[in-house]
Amino acid sequence: MEKYRVILIDDEENQRESLAGFLRKKKFDVKTAASADEGLELFKKSPADIIFTDFKMAGKTGEDVLTGALEIDPAVPVIIMTAFGSIEGAVSLMKKGAFDYLQKPIELEELMMIIDRARERQNLISENIRLKKQISEKYSFANIISQSGEMEEVLNIAGRVAPSKASVMIRGESGTGKELIARAIHLASDRQDKPFIVVNCAAMPDTLFESELFGHEKGAYTGANTQRIGKFELADGGTLFIDEVGDIPLQIQVKLLRAVQFGQIERLGGNRTIDLDVRIITATNRNLEEMIKENEFREDLYYRFNVVQVNIPPLRKRKSDIPLLAEHFIGKYSDIDGKRISSLSKEALEKLMRYEFPGNVRELENIVQRAVVMSRSEIVTTKDLPMLSGVEAEENCSLNDIQTGDLNQKVEELEMNLIRKALDESGGNQVKAADILNISERTLRYKLTKYGLK
Repeated sequence: MEKYRVILIDDEENQRESLAGFLRKKKFDVKTAASADEGLELFKKSPADIIFTDFKMAGKTGEDVLTGALEIDPAVPVIIMTAFGSIEGAVSLMKKGAFDYLQKPIELEELMMIIDRARERQNLISENIRLKKQISEKYSFANIISQSGEMEEVLNIAGRVAPSKASVMIRGESGTGKELIARAIHLASDRQDKPFIVVNCAAMPDTLFESELFGHEKGAYTGANTQRIGKFELADGGTLFIDEVGDIPLQIQVKLLRAVQFGQIERLGGNRTIDLDVRIITATNRNLEEMIKENEFREDLYYRFNVVQVNIPPLRKRKSDIPLLAEHFIGKYSDIDGKRISSLSKEALEKLMRYEFPGNVRELENIVQRAVVMSRSEIVTTKDLPMLSGVEAEENCSLNDIQTGDLNQKVEELEMNLIRKALDESGGNQVKAADILNISERTLRYKLTKYGLK
């Protein structure tokens, strides 16, 4: 394991050598310098993990060391060592980028605690860089799996709008990958190093919308025991992705309009206006235009959100993507489960190609994951796709087999039967039932009330 590298700068020889000897006994790689210039020259030639520098030295000071060191490596922790009378100056250097300060005479235990904290911070920085790289690779446009012309058009529009500050509305059925496109837009923008914050409106009770989006002050309402920072503030400088935007209650839409239009919010229970810089990306599978006619969605907010629209086609409209996606999911879940499954049989692929995928890419992934788990060979066959056993029968169904009657009544009967079946399969759990039906929990509750179902 590589030794932790320390540079120690102090014009007092006894102090310098005493600390250096202690740190060497602790198995650190220590280099020393008697002046600011000598120390900075040493740092240029020999990179270090941490720098300790005296505050007051003959000639250049610890402030010069701090400035010079951060120019060479902005991430290096610089610790200022200072006598009691200069503590105020050392504290001011922390505002300029110093990691911490040590008061002379130096307590060795405190010295080790500062080194431990510096190492912990450096490990976190390294981990964040690694995670950001992983996320960037996973969600970049280059890694969105597609070969269809329909998706090429989607990616072209998304790629062109990414560098701008314009609001984007992503339209598409549930399971088509709206959040995937939103993340790719964020990572292709100049905000890529800033937060990407997600708020899912379909999963949020009406009473929590305002607090969730804008935050609240302590005591704003019963149970608000602490201050809460809302999603808008968390996204400052970055991107706020508002999923299922059609589920936002009308009374919240008014406040949301102000936030989007002026870049300003007020926390619930507060009276201070907070200025923010947030790029908005929204997504919906609902007909907002129809909702505007029914006075369920504000037209002015719609136009604020819908500066550029990205329409993701359902999987049944881009079936040429199915083989690529299936191959990707086979590789993904084979790795996860430690299996050696290489591909689909010709018959299995044909069955997938005939299926309509009402749940889109999410459903395809679920089907392939199950097939990988259940398969006993190195190839997924039709035996591993029992959930698609009725595909051929459905295709051969004749219009003569369907009884005619009132269309609205037939549709409602079908809808009620599907809801009952979903509730049975989920054991009465409405969240799971809504997921099975690919509708929001709010929509399910409305339909349960409409049809008098329990």
